[in-house]
Amino acid sequence: MVLSGLGTVSCSVVLRSLINGRNNCNRSGTAVGTATVMPFMAAEMRRHCAGAGGGWNRGFPCWKRMMASEPVRPPAEAKSTEKEKEKKKSEGKSIVSSSYWGISRQKVTREDGTEWPWNCFMPWETYQSNLSIDLTKHHVPKNFLDKFAYRTVKLIRIPTDVFFKRRFGCRAMMLETVAAVPGMVGGMLLHLRSLRKFQHSGGWIKALLEEAENERMHLMTMVELVQPRWYERMLVLAVQGVFFNAFFVLYLLSPKLAHRMVGYLEEEAIHSYTEFLKDIESGAIENVPAPAISIDYWRLPKDAKLKDVILVIRADEAHHRDVNHFASDIHFHGKELRDAPAPVGYH
Repeated sequence: MVLSGLGTVSCSVVLRSLINGRNNCNRSGTAVGTATVMPFMAAEMRRHCAGAGGGWNRGFPCWKRMMASEPVRPPAEAKSTEKEKEKKKSEGKSIVSSSYWGISRQKVTREDGTEWPWNCFMPWETYQSNLSIDLTKHHVPKNFLDKFAYRTVKLIRIPTDVFFKRRFGCRAMMLETVAAVPGMVGGMLLHLRSLRKFQHSGGWIKALLEEAENERMHLMTMVELVQPRWYERMLVLAVQGVFFNAFFVLYLLSPKLAHRMVGYLEEEAIHSYTEFLKDIESGAIENVPAPAISIDYWRLPKDAKLKDVILVIRADEAHHRDVNHFASDIHFHGKELRDAPAPVGYH
């Protein structure tokens, strides 16, 4: 009995010294050495205190509570929690946790009751594209900045035509990796400006981010249709790295020039997708079934074809053309974007 009592006291004393030693180490700067030694000492304490006739049961819970990240539940509560989990699993309603905190994706269904398969957009973010938009509109360059933007875009198109020629699927994939950058850069810089100056954005942050998201969905659709080769992936990395930084600096220096350049880029995109449609209609490119993601995103018929997808993408590009030329005109009139209502939802 005496030995058992001594064992209990020894365990408690050593555990307290370990705990106090750890706190002191945090102050004295020797926490690394203690963190290395303590696991081995804890293992020895488990072995010795377990044979000390109950000392372990008095000493170790304090240690365990300090190391645990959540409170220790009573056995009855733990059993009830396990029973609830088993019940949910049996009913087919078990929660799939995406993290330690148990955050799970809400259950979303289509109109026909089937499960929504996409996690990159939700049913309320889909829309039907307006195909009646005028595709022939062109902003005639009037001043030096307009002419500079127009000729720069025409110059950029030359290597694209040489490299891709009439492989419009690969061309569209490359185009969308670039086209999704301006909206994100513009929205980000306007967001930071709003935070710095305590000003509203007039809805332009959301409008530009919507544009970037829409262009990204174009890319997701094209990736389903075209499997890019390794060197095309490398080209995407290089072009995106150069274009992002260049456009970032350009937007800081002159937002009106940046938006004008994007407007002309969208005009070129309309031209490229028009040529894409010509090859589909002539049979040079097979009119394959539309990818499932495009059917859900643009609310296309279930039997939609590639031609239907290109038509809605081209209409989106025409909307982006109008938004960016409009944004540039606002700056040319000496105003800020927040002075004019943003075309939110105008894809």
